[in-house]
Amino acid sequence: MSGRSWPWPLELLAALMLGALQTIACVDTGLWWLQLACIGVLAVRTSRATPGLAAAIGAAFGTAWVAASTWWLYISMHRYGDLPAWMAAAAVLALAALLSLYLAAALAAFARWRCGRPLADAALFAAVWLLAELARGVLFTGFPWAASGYAQIDGPLSAWAPWVGVYGMGALAAFVVALAALRPDRSLAGWLRGIALPVVLVAGPWLIGVPDFTRPTGTLSVTLLQGNVPQDEKFERTHQAAALEWHVSALGAARGDLVIAPETVIPFLPWQMPEGLWEGLQQRFGQGPTAALIGVPLGDESSGYTNSAVGFAAGQPPYRYDKQHLVPFGEFIPPMFRWFTDLMNIPLGDFSRGPLAAPSFVVKGERIGPNICYEDLFGEELAARFRDPGGAPTMLANLSNIGWFGETIAVAQHLNISRLRSLELQRPMLRATNTGATVVIDHHGVVTHGLAPHTRGVLEATVQGRAGNTPFAAWASRFGLWPLLVLALVVAGWAARRRAGP
Repeated sequence: MSGRSWPWPLELLAALMLGALQTIACVDTGLWWLQLACIGVLAVRTSRATPGLAAAIGAAFGTAWVAASTWWLYISMHRYGDLPAWMAAAAVLALAALLSLYLAAALAAFARWRCGRPLADAALFAAVWLLAELARGVLFTGFPWAASGYAQIDGPLSAWAPWVGVYGMGALAAFVVALAALRPDRSLAGWLRGIALPVVLVAGPWLIGVPDFTRPTGTLSVTLLQGNVPQDEKFERTHQAAALEWHVSALGAARGDLVIAPETVIPFLPWQMPEGLWEGLQQRFGQGPTAALIGVPLGDESSGYTNSAVGFAAGQPPYRYDKQHLVPFGEFIPPMFRWFTDLMNIPLGDFSRGPLAAPSFVVKGERIGPNICYEDLFGEELAARFRDPGGAPTMLANLSNIGWFGETIAVAQHLNISRLRSLELQRPMLRATNTGATVVIDHHGVVTHGLAPHTRGVLEATVQGRAGNTPFAAWASRFGLWPLLVLALVVAGWAARRRAGP
């Protein structure tokens, strides 16, 4: 890694390659070190660049990062939304380029304010990296898919998850690699001194072990359904009967404490369902020993529609959870973009939101906290349900349909997202999905039971609930992401003031 800048075309080409390459670790998390290496090279290149060139490097890295992570959006828009291929590809690229502006601004600030001292520069790099990730994850409803912390779920930095969450993990990753890479002394002794603190930060908590901040509660025997209904058949009348028959039969055959069916597993509003179906489900699960949590759209034209999960259990009224964090263009239409959604053939594309801190579905004393689709991408929003530890979920349940994105890396990425939520909150996650990954994840983020993706099947498992709060759940439930934002701003402000001098 030379101390001189390369010709700008080579700098941008290298940034594009690094941005795309590091996303591999968000799919195959055993390659966590690959992401660290890519970020380390990025830190070195921007430390030798002017602010303008650093911004261009950040834009190139960020565009490749987001595009390589979310290229499967093309499938949902083109194959299932009937958008012309060129327009779907352009939309993915435009989204990636737009979201890369946060990293471009962050690296321009780093290039302008760095002072040449390794510790201070590494802290500044981590602070602006964190600000860029927070901006991408929060502004305009947020889209933090493939945030850098997800690549570290099977690496030593995973020990920090219950303390600082996914964004804190990403900031720590940026800090340790920048501290190791931004060393003016290239001798072996200088390099060893440079990596001493990063090694302690990375390996120390991991070697010591992650404390159990939570304690066991009861157990539930659960049944999770994976219907593997192709997306182009899900809302087609000619195919719905067979898919519905399989799911209703599997629901009826469940004999455990709880059966969970995926997002919109019944693709009808209750008043559109075949006669007697809804009433039969209420009777079956409202009176028997087995409870059910079923994904179904609810509402009407006057009150609005919701993407929901309905729970039936003996001795209690029907439970309802309405999805709170909606998908832009798929579930709500951003201002001034009605024309874009009108070009796509996506059913039920404008939903109403549910409450942020939704109540849990109680089954035999265990509190199930549902989330639908990519809601588990927002750990700070799930943490809002943990403000009262005594009423917090003892298990989380994700009901999803990744069929919109075909047989792509989206399945593995979403699984890793759920695993990190389990690490942050130390709660098991029950994932019932249409095409995968249908799994049970324990409170350490380990998949204990699972079905092969893109197959039809029924998964049975016994799951232990957990009570109590992790440090992340304690502070994020009260303050959201504000503590991380304030910390990043303080460090960046200190660096800017230090660079400006007296």
